[in-house]
Amino acid sequence: MIKTFADFSLDRPLIMGIVNATPDSFSDAGEAFGFEDAVARGLQMMQDGADIIDVGGESTRPGAAPVSIEEEVRRTVPVVQRLSEAGACVSIDTRHALVMEAALAVGAEVINDVTALTGDARSLDVAASVDAPVILMHMQGEPGTMQANPTYEDAPKEVLDYLTARVQACEAAGINRARLALDPGIGFGKTVAHNVQILKHLKLYERLGLPVLLGASRKSFIGKIANEDDAQKRLSGSIAAALYGVQHGVNILRVHDVRETKQALDVWTAIESAD
Repeated sequence: MIKTFADFSLDRPLIMGIVNATPDSFSDAGEAFGFEDAVARGLQMMQDGADIIDVGGESTRPGAAPVSIEEEVRRTVPVVQRLSEAGACVSIDTRHALVMEAALAVGAEVINDVTALTGDARSLDVAASVDAPVILMHMQGEPGTMQANPTYEDAPKEVLDYLTARVQACEAAGINRARLALDPGIGFGKTVAHNVQILKHLKLYERLGLPVLLGASRKSFIGKIANEDDAQKRLSGSIAAALYGVQHGVNILRVHDVRETKQALDVWTAIESAD
């Protein structure tokens, strides 16, 4: 296992706070869409204990429509710059090479791509041209249609096979393996059963010897299991998934609720480390 990610030691789980600079996120209904609101949310997450702030300008919820690259840049780059200037380690959540370049130019330190650098013909080259760590996520299909009929024979293994191939493609493009992290893509082209199977078998992803990120926070599978339609009322289920993930090898938790997740992690860590 690689022992660091983005200059953070992985001797403890890292928390990545989510800032959706979008009007149509599934989780917060555009609460951080405006520049000042997005910055304020990011700054609060830093104060609450986030290690990384993940800024995105295009909703990738099921059924989401794409936005123009120009609009995505307008939504994200000023927020990235302000948070970077405030001392945050910022990741840019995008599948577009131009957005990656623009965000990296103003201080973003991590690339987080839901398409694992396949969504844009230039993404591999952009990632290879910089030293930024890269998070490779699995998604079956496109955000607009990914939940129409996701099908797998063995979801955990097929996700592992895909991520293995993407790691190999990155290495072939000149991206140092030590810069990569893996995200199995909970909720991205997967049914409730697929998501639960992937969570159950998270240890599979340790085979690649790379950090594993889990993004289960407020996802719809929690709502379906717990019969909770309101995404903002899925905190308990989100923390349950997060702690299960950490117990099974997850190194980075991508979450909406930083303070609550950190408290849960602190308690879990204290119990784990007790004599």
